[in-house]
Amino acid sequence: MELGSDHPGFADADYRRRRAEIAALAQHYRPGDRIPDVRYTPDEDALWALLSGTLADLHRAFACAEVVRAGHDLALPDGRVPQLREVTDRLGELTGFRMGPVPGLVPTRTFYAALAERRFLSTQYLRHASVPLYTPEPDLAHELIGHATMLASPSLAQLYQEAGRASLRAETEPALEFFSRVFWYTIEFGVVYERNQVRAWGAGLLSSFGEIQAFRNAQIRPMDLLAMGTTDYDITHYQPVLFAGASLERQVDELGAFFASYDDDTYARLVANHRSDERQGVPHG
Repeated sequence: MELGSDHPGFADADYRRRRAEIAALAQHYRPGDRIPDVRYTPDEDALWALLSGTLADLHRAFACAEVVRAGHDLALPDGRVPQLREVTDRLGELTGFRMGPVPGLVPTRTFYAALAERRFLSTQYLRHASVPLYTPEPDLAHELIGHATMLASPSLAQLYQEAGRASLRAETEPALEFFSRVFWYTIEFGVVYERNQVRAWGAGLLSSFGEIQAFRNAQIRPMDLLAMGTTDYDITHYQPVLFAGASLERQVDELGAFFASYDDDTYARLVANHRSDERQGVPHG
């Protein structure tokens, strides 16, 4: 996988070589194969220990109760880098989800389609050690501390699968784009009211040292599927707008119902309503 010139590891030949080694292990993996183990180095184990310890503390401070409980159930090791094989074994016991190693970013439709089969496609490399608490792309810490933690919750795992199924019914690119924005503002950057405070539950927040501490500075709007599906986002900055559910249970129920019925016709109706509201000056969120 090519790294952008702004990537912390762009000029580090050793880091690029190490990523290529790890990526090669996943190159020929097929569902049903034994997930290949990576021989992580002591430096990588130390980086993981820093990340997992720091984010575990921040989850207790800023994440919703279901996420904290799911993280406890998943019980990722804190002193060494977990192997995807052992994480998938534990998730299988908890929710039936499996991890699937990939060498790098995969096409959007491929990623979503795997969710419909209760498979989460994951990288196995870690971010560059020079910026341990930041990554411009998904790495193993994002996949496990963010997504796998959520996949250890039965209700959230079911939501992931419903999202994957919805993506398969979104046959046109505009319908998939609308779906992807809803996914972004919920499963990646979802927040919820709990004990009169806004708490995090999206994987992008759970795996970000900086943003999980700063997300309450965003403009917090009520959950609104139409607004989420039509609001732009920038992956290179902290999110300036987030959409909060009144409770996690209510938010998951509403999202689950949306995903379960979403298709191209649903998208067309939602967009028609959005355009009608725009003409009439009706705000959303």
